[in-house]
Amino acid sequence: MDSNLIRVLDEIRAIAQTGLNYSKDDYELERYNKLMDIVTREYTKVYDYNEEYLRKLFDRELGSITPKVGVNGIVLDEDHNVLLELRAIDKKWGVIGGWSEVGESPQESLIREFKEETGLNIIVKDLIHIFTQRPGDYGYPVSSYHILYYCEVVDGVLKKSHESLELGYYDYEIIKNWHRDHREMIKTAMNYLKKHNVIE
Repeated sequence: MDSNLIRVLDEIRAIAQTGLNYSKDDYELERYNKLMDIVTREYTKVYDYNEEYLRKLFDRELGSITPKVGVNGIVLDEDHNVLLELRAIDKKWGVIGGWSEVGESPQESLIREFKEETGLNIIVKDLIHIFTQRPGDYGYPVSSYHILYYCEVVDGVLKKSHESLELGYYDYEIIKNWHRDHREMIKTAMNYLKKHNVIE
């Protein structure tokens, strides 16, 4: 499907969700619900989602619709290998991270994600870059921002969670099967760290 049409669907979804949250008029609510039904149906033609599941996903996000915020962290060993996980959800490799939760700063979210996914306690050092994903990018139907940080391990024992099939430090150049844009994230991080003399 045309990426412009996907963005139009996302704008309609945002209007409908905002209306469902704030409107008190029964007729307006009916129209907003009809818009949501149309948008959900069209999304299922593009993405491999069940219509009922997708509608429930959208219904959980009523209010002023803003992009979702993800956080990711780059951690290196002494040989400059990157801490990576083979994700159980899509069987692709990526850096550690996840969605930020309400009430958390991005740094707090990333510290929590590392503890949950790796068993490691980290400190968040440098903000490297903010990546933007638009509706339709990598098969995901909504807008999101992904904040990439350089992190260092404080302590802890490396242990994978149920979200990972494998976990460890790897030469990212030999990995071929990447989750979304995570290879680009690592390349951006490596350029940043070399520029700022963190690594040679």
